[in-house]
Amino acid sequence: MQPIIIVLIILVVLVFIALIKTIQVIPQASAAIVERFGRYTRTLNAGLNIVVPFIDSIRNRIDLREQVVPFPPQPVITQDNLVVNIDTVIYYQVTDARAATYEVASYIQAIEQLTVTTLRNIIGGMDLERTLTSREEINAALRGVLDEATGKWGIRVNRVELKAIEPPTSIQDSMEKQMRADRDKRAAILQAEGTRQSAILTAEGEKQSAILRAEGEAKASALRAEGEAQAIRTVFESIHAGDPDQKLLSYQYLQMLPKIAEGDANKLWIVPSEIGDALKGLSGAFGNLGNGAPGFDTGKERREQPPVD
Repeated sequence: MQPIIIVLIILVVLVFIALIKTIQVIPQASAAIVERFGRYTRTLNAGLNIVVPFIDSIRNRIDLREQVVPFPPQPVITQDNLVVNIDTVIYYQVTDARAATYEVASYIQAIEQLTVTTLRNIIGGMDLERTLTSREEINAALRGVLDEATGKWGIRVNRVELKAIEPPTSIQDSMEKQMRADRDKRAAILQAEGTRQSAILTAEGEKQSAILRAEGEAKASALRAEGEAQAIRTVFESIHAGDPDQKLLSYQYLQMLPKIAEGDANKLWIVPSEIGDALKGLSGAFGNLGNGAPGFDTGKERREQPPVD
């Protein structure tokens, strides 16, 4: 009985193994290459697949999603004989699992080597300055070459990016000094332009202020002169309307004499010659009122008033 049980156990194990090898579950966005006796038979797509156990074998499982592969820095010589290190990143996708398995031994290594050689060809025709400022041009040229070469491998290169371009240390120092000098130059130019603009605006402001001030003073002088003329005109009209005689004018003149002598600076003042006529008129007026009362000189000789201290 024991040999029979052992045989049954062996058969169960073989059946279980056969079922495992017969049923193949392929994940989504993946593919598997099936070989029969070492020869390609078919490609298994995502889902549940049935294969012949012990006859069919899975050669390779390939991820069909887009892959990102960074490559280490590669030394490249520019047209002006300078060595720069360039880091690249490749975005690719397997479109044909069979071609990716049988057309090339290792498509990752093949893409890397093709990237290096293509970079050397492209950068070799550019100087350092153009290399540093032509990333998009280099990316487009590199992608075109890679996409054309990897098409027969069942690979599609979607994007190629230059992650870093590092020139030699001495060149970096020179570039930093040049950039610093350019920044200082631009700063000096901007500062000079600002000073010039400020001076122009200040001069314009002072000019406008002087013009407005002169216009204001002119208008004020005109208004002041107009006011004085109006005042003189009013006084003249009032005097003319009152028809004053010589006696009234002489009396008013005498009333103004104390105001003329006011002030500490007026130590000496001279009586004008017209005062004789005024005194003559007043003398005659008071003489007529007081019947020639003494105290008034009606002579024509001129007298000088003593200075008022």
